[in-house]
Amino acid sequence: MPNFRGSTGYGRKFLDAGNLEWGRKMQDDVTWGVKYLVAEGIADPKRVGILGGSYGGYATLAGVTFTPDVYAAAVDIVGPSNLITLLDAIPPYWEPIRRMFYLRMGNPTTEDGKKLLMEESPINSADKIRTPLLVAQGANDPRVNRREAEQIVIALRDRGFPVEYILAPDEGHGFARPINNLALMMASEEFLAKHLGGRYQEGGTPEEVARLKEISVDPKTVVLTKRVDAASVGAPKPAMDLIAGTYHYQVTIQAGGQEMKMKVSTAITDGGGAWTAVDQLDMPQGTATDTATLEKTTLIVQKRSVKQGPVAIDLDFAGNKAAGKFSMNGQDRPIAADLGGPLFADAAGANQVIACLPIADGYTTTFRNFDVQTQKVKLLQLAVAGVESVTVPAGTFEAYRVEISSADGGSDKKTLWIAKDSRKVVKETAVLASMGGAALTQELVE
Repeated sequence: MPNFRGSTGYGRKFLDAGNLEWGRKMQDDVTWGVKYLVAEGIADPKRVGILGGSYGGYATLAGVTFTPDVYAAAVDIVGPSNLITLLDAIPPYWEPIRRMFYLRMGNPTTEDGKKLLMEESPINSADKIRTPLLVAQGANDPRVNRREAEQIVIALRDRGFPVEYILAPDEGHGFARPINNLALMMASEEFLAKHLGGRYQEGGTPEEVARLKEISVDPKTVVLTKRVDAASVGAPKPAMDLIAGTYHYQVTIQAGGQEMKMKVSTAITDGGGAWTAVDQLDMPQGTATDTATLEKTTLIVQKRSVKQGPVAIDLDFAGNKAAGKFSMNGQDRPIAADLGGPLFADAAGANQVIACLPIADGYTTTFRNFDVQTQKVKLLQLAVAGVESVTVPAGTFEAYRVEISSADGGSDKKTLWIAKDSRKVVKETAVLASMGGAALTQELVE
């Protein structure tokens, strides 16, 4: 692929030539590169393929969407198909980066900018794709929405065009784990050989072959989960109130082949008119605290305060609105957001609040959280999946398995084990999308 306009390393003029040209002249440069190779007799026009990741994945999708006759096969690796969603994923505290992306791509807060971004988003022209396509997606990608990747898969499948889909449950924006990366390259090599005509290396280690089988998804089985209407989501009604006490946990986070161990304590105290919950996380980088004020009986979140090193976040929740500030190194940024409803099982003590629900086989509910990083509301759905025996340092417990996942297309996913008799939260596992799909395990010590 040529160094299209907008690439770094060729001076400011060449970099700025890519402004507002995603899917346009930046993509034309790639197309003209193909035409040059064909004109020179280097490439067979019937056997040209395109493969890329991240922006390269976008260029792949743009190539098969806007120039569907140029490529005979394509491999999209975590490519954004919706540029508005991509920009919306930038957290507020990245404001300088946001302004830079608005300059390069378009400003979605203006009518012309939004129109441009929609035109440049392959997802809005997916019905034009007819090139055989392999889509590779990380299930925990915070930038590229899994739902939108699957819309591309469905668009080809339903029109009878060849499409293959790889979904890694333990990856984020990119395939960082060597076993997943090797499996993806095996699949890509075979896919391109099949559709371009060529050779590929068969086989692989037993581990690679097994992993490829695990992360390959039959396109026939891909179904878009129906989004929950935010207006219909209130706060679940607890079956019991909180109980004052302190719970100690050991935490292990595994990411990129590395393992990090930490300690967490959750303290619940009765403040008279409200409960106070404090989560304290002790880690090599220092101590972080998350403090929440919860309304008695309803357990709705009223206030939240987060402190870690030079960062402090202070929020008040009232009238279905969030107001407060984000402070870092003495600089304050205001926070103001419309929540659309009350917050539940959010901030410190969230797991203990969930344990107060009428947990039983078959119980389900939906509730609302506020992501302090993105400063956006997210909806979560809860389902009790049964009863299991689970052993942690504090002992062996018969516990309800409670699964919590996103109800609005996000990547949130965690599982709690709540003791049947004491309603203590004895174990948690979660996938941390913000850490590229890192796996968290938290177990009760005492």
